[in-house]
Amino acid sequence: MTNPYLLIAAGGTGGHMFPAQALAEAMLKRGWRVRLSTDARGARYTGGFPHTTEIVEVSSATFSRGGLAAKALAGPAIAGGVTSMVWQMLRDRPDVVVGFGGYPSIPALGAAVMLGVPRMIHEQNGVLGQVNQLFATRVAHVACGVWPTDLPEGAHGIHVGNPVRAAVLERAAAPYIPPGDYPMSVLVMGGSQGARILSDVVPGAIAALPETLRQYIRVSHQAREEDGERVSAFYEQHGILADVQPFFQDVPRRMSEAQLVISRSGASSVADISVIGRPSILIPYAAAAGDHQTANARGLVQAGAAIMIPESALDVSALSEQIALVLTNPEAAQQMARSALTVGAPDATERLVALVEELAQKETA
Repeated sequence: MTNPYLLIAAGGTGGHMFPAQALAEAMLKRGWRVRLSTDARGARYTGGFPHTTEIVEVSSATFSRGGLAAKALAGPAIAGGVTSMVWQMLRDRPDVVVGFGGYPSIPALGAAVMLGVPRMIHEQNGVLGQVNQLFATRVAHVACGVWPTDLPEGAHGIHVGNPVRAAVLERAAAPYIPPGDYPMSVLVMGGSQGARILSDVVPGAIAALPETLRQYIRVSHQAREEDGERVSAFYEQHGILADVQPFFQDVPRRMSEAQLVISRSGASSVADISVIGRPSILIPYAAAAGDHQTANARGLVQAGAAIMIPESALDVSALSEQIALVLTNPEAAQQMARSALTVGAPDATERLVALVEELAQKETA
């Protein structure tokens, strides 16, 4: 008897790939074969996947970027990807297909619909992404990372939470060292691809802190490659110790050691913050579809675990004031860390695994 086979389909950002990685890790431990279908952009985020995960790059494209020529070519590229996946599934039929959103998930999900393969999707945000919106009524379940999630009529939504990688779970509820007159770590994340506005504002906000506080701060700042040099230079000019990189492979470690996290409120970032349990200042991406990053942040804010600053209100002075508020109030910071844990769903992966196994059993029944 061959091992059951799971095909995971995920798009080209960390927000899609990290929960996909968490599911891959869990299913491999249960003896499943796991294959990941993504595109070249998504393949950049596969370094943390277990080495036994087969990575397959498929043809896909988005209608939301590029000029008229790029948009005109998107349809044929997607169709080519679906055709390729149909042939692959005819040769090696998956027991279950799980999509995590993003245009690169269309070929696998489209082929699964055509061939009647059991399928479901996971939506990380409180508002469905475009691709998940397309498939929401064509799958058995929509596993929701945030609840409630706005779903179309006929979709079957189940709240599971957002799965986090094994490296995050290993540091779940890690003891928090409150701020004080000793070295303190501040982690700055703009999502898996960085955020220019954080690179524009955060360094100045930290430099504006009183010297009595600033002297203790050590910064880990995730910045886009094109911003990295100027961000590093600014910190150095102001005597602030900072590690600036385009992508941190060890976010869980850095987060567990941080006294404060300053971040976009992408679903994966919010999930990591709530499972590890850290005070945060969240700046939702204003252009996010359906303002879903504000929805993502709401749980931590309402729990008293995070401070939310809309992009429209973000400047050096406002951010510096909030940083100081957290780092000069150790008891309040400690409470924020505890409150973050009340929002986390460390068992989200197990809930998602249960849905996958349930689908597989129905297929074989």
